[in-house]
Amino acid sequence: MHIRLNRFLSQCGASSRRGADALIAAGRVRLNGRTVSVMGELVDPDRDRVAVDGRLLSAPRRPRYVLFHKPAGCLCSRSDPGGRPTIYDVLPPHCRALKYAGRLDADSEGLLLLTDDGGLIQRLTHPRHRIERIYLAWVDGPVDPGDLAPLARGAEFMGVRYAPARVRVVGRDGGATLLEFRIAEGKKREVRQLCRSLGRRVQRLLRTSFGPLALGGLPPGSIRDLTTGELAGLVG
Repeated sequence: MHIRLNRFLSQCGASSRRGADALIAAGRVRLNGRTVSVMGELVDPDRDRVAVDGRLLSAPRRPRYVLFHKPAGCLCSRSDPGGRPTIYDVLPPHCRALKYAGRLDADSEGLLLLTDDGGLIQRLTHPRHRIERIYLAWVDGPVDPGDLAPLARGAEFMGVRYAPARVRVVGRDGGATLLEFRIAEGKKREVRQLCRSLGRRVQRLLRTSFGPLALGGLPPGSIRDLTTGELAGLVG
């Protein structure tokens, strides 16, 4: 898979991404023997030879990116003093060194990205980047579309201000109403608190997407590696 040259330089420890751009602009970077002069150049870490000031760089170990369907009833935590199960009790051994991007509370389920790419975790979870998450929430009783208007304006509940959310009724399930939430702020227990602000209790909460990633039909407790297209959408 090809990645941007400045990202490759950063992964190799040659400089930060911004510093890598400066190195390229100064003509100090050579790709397969030629001086790079174009920003945004792509490289194949497994095949291409990259040198800075004549020093050949070694391809860094590639980060891992895994999509996990977190089941309800386990914590996003390494351990729990109370002995409750965590996602690391569910995950296979070869995934237990990975970190999660965007936690889900114990009772929630759905899409969780696992990776050892710390920079990506920071970018995905920092509020300023406004990465959209989509949730399905089953709530008690009937809900009219008009009831959701306060959430579109931005709600305040128990002293916490929440950014405007896109919410719509998508169906009924027995005595519950199924709501779709599209949010980009990611505050703690945000969907549950927004539902409480409407006087509704969440029976079940499922995250179906995170940025360009979609849960699809992945069963609870299962994992899969990201596709090339998904990875390109995440890291560019």
